[in-house]
Amino acid sequence: MTTPDGVEEYLAALADGPRAALDRLRAVILSAAPGATETIAYQIPTVQLDGRSLVGYAAFTNHCSLFPMSGRLVAEHREAVAPYLSGKSTLRFSVEEPLPEALVTMVVKARITENAARRRR
Repeated sequence: MTTPDGVEEYLAALADGPRAALDRLRAVILSAAPGATETIAYQIPTVQLDGRSLVGYAAFTNHCSLFPMSGRLVAEHREAVAPYLSGKSTLRFSVEEPLPEALVTMVVKARITENAARRRR
């Protein structure tokens, strides 16, 4: 797979179902992180704030994923993320059953807090 030039190109290449699921996810992420920017990192859409990655997301053949990019966040919120956890720190969901908006907002806000704490050190 070649790396897309941007998030719009990544999303445009998807089938309708996954594209709609990621469009909804994207809207929740950006709502939770005012001022965030989008880029492609590791061949997937990634949301950054103040030059630091918050989360990434992607569509695969049979599922979609949200990547919190933080093992600490997953450990601290294990109960909330457990139904969606795949591997160490990937949240997996289907087109038919998207992640709850409240969970996505919590993940993004927690990542913002985590990154801010790193900057203060």
